Amino acid sequence: MIFLRGILIGFAIAAPVGPIGVLCIRRTLSHGKLAGFLSGLGAATADMLYGAIAAFGLTVITNLLVENTSWLRIIGGCFLLYLGIKTFLEKPADHAAQANQSGYFGAYLSTFFLTITNPITILSFAAIFAGTLLGEKINQPLVMVAGVFIGSACWWLALSLGVGLMRSRLDQNHMVWINRISGAIIFLFGMAALMTVH
Repeated sequence: MIFLRGILIGFAIAAPVGPIGVLCIRRTLSHGKLAGFLSGLGAATADMLYGAIAAFGLTVITNLLVENTSWLRIIGGCFLLYLGIKTFLEKPADHAAQANQSGYFGAYLSTFFLTITNPITILSFAAIFAGTLLGEKINQPLVMVAGVFIGSACWWLALSLGVGLMRSRLDQNHMVWINRISGAIIFLFGMAALMTVH
């Protein structure tokens, strides 16, 4: 039961479409399902870490993150601006790009970094844990954290596989506009993050 709750929490945290979702979709269309899934897996890893903080009741770390919300937003927002511009200007290849190992690792690392610098994630976990567990003690926090990771990873797998089915129907012109629209959306997420700094 604890494991199932963890899966549901991980899925619920990952599912809302934000900058990570846009990146995952764009990378799936540009570089294939594996690149898209690994992008999502970076976010799932960060979700797992934040889930561990909430599950183990590490209030010291939570308070530290909350106290440095502004800095985290600035770092994450600036990185989103960079990714947005880079994505907007990127020219699609004549055929599906074959990402190498460093490319896959970069895809994973970038979404991990973006998710870990989003202080809203830890607050979301704290709220969901409080609401779903109703104050009961988590006897198996590792099981809960594993469930969070599996739930989040399942969402990203489903998204990358679903988007991957559309890939063969897109031509060069479609990919140019996907890059531009994705880049603009990611850039706007970055601007929004920076505008909330106070």
